[in-house]
Amino acid sequence: MPDNKNIIAPDDKRRIDVSDPAEVRNWCKSFGCTEAELKAAVRAADSTYARDVQKYL
Repeated sequence: MPDNKNIIAPDDKRRIDVSDPAEVRNWCKSFGCTEAELKAAVRAADSTYARDVQKYL
């Protein structure tokens, strides 16, 4: 997904793209976490699937 602030949903609603600032911002808001916490959760869960990351958080 391009970094277009008018787009509020990720291309694939099941995966987290930590290299896209807009997606990171939206996932952080959705999960109620910081960017650092989100990226740490993606690493710890060893997955970019939102369900796996949410379970970790």
